[in-house]
Amino acid sequence: MLNQSQVERLDAEAVNSAKTRQPLYAARKKIFPKRASGRFRRFKWLVMAITLGIYYLTPWLRWYRGPFAPDQAVLIDLANRRFYFFFIEIWPQEFYYVAGLLMMAGVGLFLITSTVGRAWCGYTCPQTVWVDLFLVVEGAIEGDRIARMELDAAPWSVCKLFLRITKHAVWLVIAVVTGGAWIFYFADAPKLLGEVVAGTAAPVAYATIAVLTGTTYVFGGLVREQVCTYMCPWPRIQAAMLDENSLTVTYNDWRGEPRSRHAKKALAAGLPAGDCVDCNACVAVCPMGIDIRYGQQLECITCALCIDACDGVMDKLGRERGLISYATLADYNANMAVATAGGVSPVSPALVRTAGGTFVEGLTHFHRGKIFRLRTYIYLGAWSAIGLVLVYSLLTRERLELNVLHDRNPQFVTLSDGSIRNGYTVKLLNMIPEPRTIKVMLQGLEGGEMSIVGVDQPPSRSFPIAVEPDRLKVLKVFVRQPTDRIKEPAQSFEFRIEDQASSEAAEYTASFNAPEKSK
Repeated sequence: MLNQSQVERLDAEAVNSAKTRQPLYAARKKIFPKRASGRFRRFKWLVMAITLGIYYLTPWLRWYRGPFAPDQAVLIDLANRRFYFFFIEIWPQEFYYVAGLLMMAGVGLFLITSTVGRAWCGYTCPQTVWVDLFLVVEGAIEGDRIARMELDAAPWSVCKLFLRITKHAVWLVIAVVTGGAWIFYFADAPKLLGEVVAGTAAPVAYATIAVLTGTTYVFGGLVREQVCTYMCPWPRIQAAMLDENSLTVTYNDWRGEPRSRHAKKALAAGLPAGDCVDCNACVAVCPMGIDIRYGQQLECITCALCIDACDGVMDKLGRERGLISYATLADYNANMAVATAGGVSPVSPALVRTAGGTFVEGLTHFHRGKIFRLRTYIYLGAWSAIGLVLVYSLLTRERLELNVLHDRNPQFVTLSDGSIRNGYTVKLLNMIPEPRTIKVMLQGLEGGEMSIVGVDQPPSRSFPIAVEPDRLKVLKVFVRQPTDRIKEPAQSFEFRIEDQASSEAAEYTASFNAPEKSK
């Protein structure tokens, strides 16, 4: 049992704990990442150049499809409800292609994450790419990391105001260009650009530019890493995609600990010392502001800039690279086992450099697990299967479609000569950007003939119909059958259409209704 004084003390501790408790939403701490140099940074420059080039330049690429179709290589034609991608044309009823691409993107993201961690986030995510671009502008205008930190802490002055205005003005220009580039995917780019500049474009174009300008400026320039940490769901999902054989950016503390800024003195004194000299270079270059030496963290986007920074320090110290590296949990555990077996203290198993300054044998060799294993083969198989199905469907799809709708009221009409007539709405869909002459035929229905409203031709069992490129032709068709040929009150027959130039054809089974014969 607690006495009164103990209860009061616990209550006081609870109150103090509540007062010092962290808020639900912590204020943002500004991050001033230092520009890294190395192979991963060069790879990020390359990816940024390619992705930005694709985004900004794609609407200006031309692809000739003939005189009856737009020549923009990639075009989302909402007005005519079509999507053009070079030689591929997608209609609304073929949206399953888009669904298939989204499925491939999802499975591909699972595959990449399960093998090399958040490589998508670190290199190709639009948020990462535009933040990199904004940081380039910031560094060019305000200087390196130290200069930017000093400028941020300095009181307002004419110089500081000028630098900040210049930086934000350039950011806004980038944001406007980004928003403007997006609308060019939905209309002919040169024509739309002229309309935007002249002020004659549709209001939705200006609204889209305004929204995307705002989001690009805010996400890329102002909130940056908070988008990845708080807005993106993937950091919380990725844990389910990783296992002990997934490559992630890892601080090899079995080699780096204990940290020491005076490793030579420690070794001379017979004390163990790791390779980490606690220079914080890895922290300085991190765009997320984390310390990878504390292990995997939700904020880490696996950009590997910390590897570049640490490798640079190791080169200067004359030590082996790889203190921070891409490694798997299996690698890490294997090296820890070697460290322990090599006589390193089990109380502090990360001590790997002996007093003599040499590594315990075996620690510098990674024991790679299977990067491609059953789950990754399943992902790869699913991704490939979806892709092959889409390709096969594209290569074998028909570009001529037929749809028929029977008149409901009345279902049939008795003509003056006693024959029975049914009415139909026949839709011919020409899905290529070229005009066609489609032959519409009646098959089955003994003695039946058809006539088409607006076509100056006597009743017949076939009609040639001209269909415009990329258009739907709607016909009003009447089918009649003599009374003596009617055998049942409901008969099935086929409408068949053919394009003799391309040998494409389509059929539709329809029903011919007639009155029941009196007994």
